[in-house]
Amino acid sequence: MNIDHTILTIITFVPLAGAIVLALLPDRDRIQQWGALAVTLLTFLLTLHLPFHFDYAAPSGSFQFQQNFSWITSPAIHYHVGVDGLSMWLIVLAGLLAPLGVIISWNAIDNRRRLFYTLFLLQQVAILGIFVSLDLFLYYAFWEFSLVPMALLIAVFGRTENRRRAAIKFFLYAFIPSAILLVAMLWLYARTGTFDYPQLASLAAAHTISDNTAALWLASLAFLVAFAVKVPVFPLHGWLADAVSEAPTAAVMVIAGKLGLYSILRFSFGIFPGQSHRIAPFMLALGAIGIIYGALLALVQKDLKRLAAFGTLGHVSVVILGIFACTVSGIDGGIFQTLNEGIGGSALFMLLGLLYERYRTYDIREYGGLATRLPWIATMFVLTSLSVTGLPMLNGFVGEFLVFSGTMQSAIAHHTLWTVVATSSVIFTASYMLWMIQRVFYGDLSRRATNIDALDLTPREHLALWPLVVLFLFMGIASPVFMKAIDTAGSRIAATVNRTRAVTLDFEASSHMTTHSSETKGAQ
Repeated sequence: MNIDHTILTIITFVPLAGAIVLALLPDRDRIQQWGALAVTLLTFLLTLHLPFHFDYAAPSGSFQFQQNFSWITSPAIHYHVGVDGLSMWLIVLAGLLAPLGVIISWNAIDNRRRLFYTLFLLQQVAILGIFVSLDLFLYYAFWEFSLVPMALLIAVFGRTENRRRAAIKFFLYAFIPSAILLVAMLWLYARTGTFDYPQLASLAAAHTISDNTAALWLASLAFLVAFAVKVPVFPLHGWLADAVSEAPTAAVMVIAGKLGLYSILRFSFGIFPGQSHRIAPFMLALGAIGIIYGALLALVQKDLKRLAAFGTLGHVSVVILGIFACTVSGIDGGIFQTLNEGIGGSALFMLLGLLYERYRTYDIREYGGLATRLPWIATMFVLTSLSVTGLPMLNGFVGEFLVFSGTMQSAIAHHTLWTVVATSSVIFTASYMLWMIQRVFYGDLSRRATNIDALDLTPREHLALWPLVVLFLFMGIASPVFMKAIDTAGSRIAATVNRTRAVTLDFEASSHMTTHSSETKGAQ
């Protein structure tokens, strides 16, 4: 056995070991910051083993770096982990954002640091566990576990007196659908005798999970709703603005998007491909509406954090549009855009956090003319905005182009209409991002900016931001580096969904013909 057989376990549980160590260390000087930084950097370096040793020529649908052994005999629960083209880059992204989150929180968290960094590392364990789990029960354990550190981070380290309310809202929105998800998982186990995802996906492709169409529909909806709330998909976004507004920067970098979108692609599409195809027209409509709705709400916000929150709703809705197009280009673009949302959204929230550290407000009306005082911060805001709005040569353009072109090629009903509606997001996104930059950095110098002598980016803050800015350009120019792995997953998911849908239609047509023939004979 070499490291390939244990690397995923090591990646997942190094942050857990770090959290235990930090919980035992004293909370003085910078011990907690340095300890958390060391643990997250080590985890990130370990994640780089995956793309460098990933077999890009492996058969589509196969999992790599697997570890699979029995955990509980009855019910049959396995410790089964592995990655493919869908999860590999998401694991690397999670590993990258963690040390950047520590660096950006260096001065922002000035009390109860031991609790903050312990919870932050536990959240990292949950995120990585979700991406590597190939057993439904193991996945569900990490999925539920991810709610607790995030809710506590919001409740304890939120910026206003509304933080506990925001934490409770986030927890209830995520927990209640997750309880229904557990029921659906138990039903699947009762029908199949396994929680193992590859086995369930094979049974789903062969249409042998259940003959009860209504039960399959209910189970698929339980999965989809639980994941859609976590994305969030319009109109299940009621928790988003409050949670994002209250959460500390390091926590808000991982609060939306990646986990829910990954779970839809992995489990909804993998276990319920026929049902996912059937509900695709409805999800396309929700995606297009969410894009416009999020952008329009962002345009009228006076709070920078809430502007970014509703902008996030629009960005994840683009991914929903792409993956439910059920085309290779759409799904590839959706996966790539999930990475973009993590990178661009994190950069934006980091910059907003830096402004708050200096001026103690997110109110846009309190800003103005900062470009002369903070030229580096203004430059970073402009670069991030160009990435988010999809400027050609940057990462956002690649993802949006693939999503919109893939949706236009789709065979889903009304795909052309919703694509036309969704492409207006390019204009709306540019409008609220450039409007925000104009209000904050240009025009007359505000009274608050005049009275506070704030520093421009420090070397530590440059260190946190430049890796993301480099990725903006690298992912825009060298997107094939990432698409090599992503396309293996995207092509498999699209083929599975469309093939299963075709088989279902053929089966229903033959059943209808048989019934009609029997009725005709009876009449004769």
